[in-house]
Amino acid sequence: MTQEARRLRADARRNVEALIDAARAVFDTSGVDAPAKEITDRAGVGVGTLYRHFPQRSDLVKAVVRTGIDALADAGPELGSAHPPAEALSRWIDRYVDLLGAKRGLASALHSGDPAFESLPGYFMERLGPVLAELLDAASADGAIRGDIGAQELLEAIALLCRPLPGRAPEQGRRMVAVLVDGLRRK
Repeated sequence: MTQEARRLRADARRNVEALIDAARAVFDTSGVDAPAKEITDRAGVGVGTLYRHFPQRSDLVKAVVRTGIDALADAGPELGSAHPPAEALSRWIDRYVDLLGAKRGLASALHSGDPAFESLPGYFMERLGPVLAELLDAASADGAIRGDIGAQELLEAIALLCRPLPGRAPEQGRRMVAVLVDGLRRK
């Protein structure tokens, strides 16, 4: 959550969270160009509330992407403390694949060349790189995986494997990621 969101009144914060959740769901089904009314109806707020918090459509798209990144980053330590290192890594990677799948509906907007989205790749690496590095280090120290792959290269490899291709079902990307993760394991 951004510093600005923390300073919001509780009711305004609930409205922002409801709008982001609604936008994520609407973007998944109707795309990022869905009518604002569809988002506000789902969130249970008025159109004025949407534009007060997200004056441009790109502001809402960025908020949806950032909350997904933040949730994944926050999941790393939770998974690391709840599961053995290899399992925590595997569960985190599954969630990363889910995030990439959800982002698929946003991909055209994110890769549109709009300067509003220029900061997202840096934010992505800044938040997810260290989390994955910790999970990789723990699994490597435990002897479960090889220690010769870095967080950035793994994030990029998984993203490439999950990239939507014509005629290919999204499940194929998940299968290819499973093959990659299997290759990390010490035999």
